[in-house]
Amino acid sequence: MPPEPSALTLPPLTRTSEGAQRRVGVELEMNGIELDHLTRLVAEHCGCSVEQTSRYERTLTGDPAGDWIVELDSSLLKKMGRAERPQDPASAELVSSAEDAIMWVAESLVPYELVSPPLPLDRLGVINELIALLRDAGAKGTADRLTNAFGMQFNPEVPATDARTLTAYLKAFLCLYDWIHERARINFARRLTTYVDPFPGAYVRKVTAPDYWPDLPTLIDDYLQHNPTRNRALDMLPLFRHLDEDRVLAHTQDELIKARPTFHYRLPDCLIDQPGWDLTPAWNDWLEVEKLANDQDRLQGCCSAYQAHLGQGLGRLLDSWPERLVSDWLPDAS
Repeated sequence: MPPEPSALTLPPLTRTSEGAQRRVGVELEMNGIELDHLTRLVAEHCGCSVEQTSRYERTLTGDPAGDWIVELDSSLLKKMGRAERPQDPASAELVSSAEDAIMWVAESLVPYELVSPPLPLDRLGVINELIALLRDAGAKGTADRLTNAFGMQFNPEVPATDARTLTAYLKAFLCLYDWIHERARINFARRLTTYVDPFPGAYVRKVTAPDYWPDLPTLIDDYLQHNPTRNRALDMLPLFRHLDEDRVLAHTQDELIKARPTFHYRLPDCLIDQPGWDLTPAWNDWLEVEKLANDQDRLQGCCSAYQAHLGQGLGRLLDSWPERLVSDWLPDAS
């Protein structure tokens, strides 16, 4: 049996509107460790069995929360790895050589990805245990090479799917984005990839207006108008596809958008090789979004202050919004 996971601070809302404990899925990108070694370590720690889904994908079964996935984060290689090689020896050798050549290039650029099932909040500490285990085994993160644009993503289940709840979370995240980004110190390589682009200024001003409380179709339409892309620090497309698939697919046909009732938080780097690093700092920053979203008076006041800050024009360059957040609107932040 794996050891009992360490506890992480819980958000103010720990249950969904249906009464179930909220869950969080976590994704970690890394290299420096072979696919099967990574798979074996996770399977042993979590008490899972391993299935070889393809040459570059492994499925770990047996966890009550669902399947763990370990894979090479390359759509092309995963597609090639699922295909059977030709029976003819000459054709098989040609296909194998082409695949090996692509893999040779990919090894220095493409990470392996560990994807957890949606874990109940009281099991989230197992991620920190796995991070320590994989670090000891030689896993490398974003800072190991200039080309390692590796991230840590997590997917907190939404507490409810009504428009007011979702709007409150968006408002809170947009108000806190500059502070979170400053604390995250995003690696230069990841900033170049555009995976975690900030939201457009016009959208930020629209949503953080204190009187912006749309119905759900309007909330989704406004988001799609300004953000028809997964490349946002808080990607809402999986959630909106879960709620209104036709509306989302009318704006984007991206096959990588997977419908699920979660926020898809993509900002943090994966610094798995750095001593002492784990999920905790990024999780605690996300909790400030949770707390602000669920404090109506503080949220409205923060939105008004942020609108005033944005309205200064060039003058806001002399006014540090993250510093004002900490002094005026984040009483518990450190």
